[in-house]
Amino acid sequence: MKIYPYPSVAAEKRVVAIVNRGLSFTKKDYQDVTRIIEDVKKNGNSAVVKYTNRFDAPLLTAESIEVSSLEIKEAKKRVDRSFMRALNRAVSQIEAFHKRQVSNSWIHTDRPGVILGQLVNPVDAAGIYVPGATGGETPLVSSVLMGGIPARIAGVDTIVMVTPPTRKGEVNPHLIVAAQKAGIHKIYKAGSAWAVAALAYGTETIPKVNMIVGPGNIYVTLAKKIVAGTVGIDMIAGPSEILVIADKTANPEYIAADLLSQAEHDPLASSILITDSKEIAELTKKAVSKQLVELAREEIVRRSISNYGGIMVVSDIDAAIELANRIAPEHLELQIDNPFECLGRIRNAGAVFLGSHTPEPVGDYMAGPNHVLPTAGTAKFASALSVDHFIKKTSMIHYSEEAFKREAHDIMLLAKTEGLDAHAKSVRVRLKK
Repeated sequence: MKIYPYPSVAAEKRVVAIVNRGLSFTKKDYQDVTRIIEDVKKNGNSAVVKYTNRFDAPLLTAESIEVSSLEIKEAKKRVDRSFMRALNRAVSQIEAFHKRQVSNSWIHTDRPGVILGQLVNPVDAAGIYVPGATGGETPLVSSVLMGGIPARIAGVDTIVMVTPPTRKGEVNPHLIVAAQKAGIHKIYKAGSAWAVAALAYGTETIPKVNMIVGPGNIYVTLAKKIVAGTVGIDMIAGPSEILVIADKTANPEYIAADLLSQAEHDPLASSILITDSKEIAELTKKAVSKQLVELAREEIVRRSISNYGGIMVVSDIDAAIELANRIAPEHLELQIDNPFECLGRIRNAGAVFLGSHTPEPVGDYMAGPNHVLPTAGTAKFASALSVDHFIKKTSMIHYSEEAFKREAHDIMLLAKTEGLDAHAKSVRVRLKK
């Protein structure tokens, strides 16, 4: 892991490469995904089954797309007590956090004769995409919880989940049990772009939804990008990233472990340390080299660090915070003496982890806040997945005759200024009696 003095030409070049890496796809990727979406839109189940047979489960049929009640019953028998204990704790804490996000309808009558308000309603149906990993052997349980729980708390009537099946046409029992705990109503065995298309347009089996959330590979992300507007989506998520701000009090072994925890996701993942201590920079570099060789995904980690990793040595913590706000990382760790003193100056980050005993994985699985976070600098304008993604806000307006007359001439003046005579007439006609 290379050390850069910041500011410098080399450091600036690395920062620009990290900030601009964005969503990486080719013209062919876009064409392929578009073709898949049109196929599913036209042919429904048969297209979903065709792609699933080709890429995931050769023997899956249209009749077995939906996870059955028997499969759910069997799944509950196949998970152990220790998993259920951890799952229940995670569900409880994620629920508690997201319940605080609930907003309610409101009305106010500040102006005589005028009633204004906002109606808050959930979307009718939501689709939760849960990625497949290693043939279903490493189930991404946390993705189920982070998508399903806020949808349930928002009050969504129909919550469905799609996830790629195993070669045998099964869904990992841990995912099924997690879906039950999260409040998901139906589970379908479909993945990639064809699953997103099925959620966006509906098939004979998979219902059309209003909102699609959840992470996935480049095909999933592109599909969400293409169908956005037909349905709502949470965000266009890029590769994972972590930025650690550390001072001389930090533990280099902790920092190295946290940097590597994100680098193992993807060769495009970004892991950055910003510190005002040259000693911490050197010790972290050594710790990264030492820990890296012990990882199962060593090759991916090496590529990630080589392409988008780095250690920036700055003059002070103020400079570190300024640079962090510029990069706007998905995950920001403050491993400094008093992180709460700096918290108010953090403007751009998906989530902030404070202190040496708050590594990023606590947010992934257990703490409570959602781990679906804005990436690639989008934390400058976007937020974590939340209950708000599953609701709609409708404005409400009522004027009495007296209130209408009081404001009518000003309304007409503004309408005429914009050259919209019919707008003005719809007011004027009510003044004539």
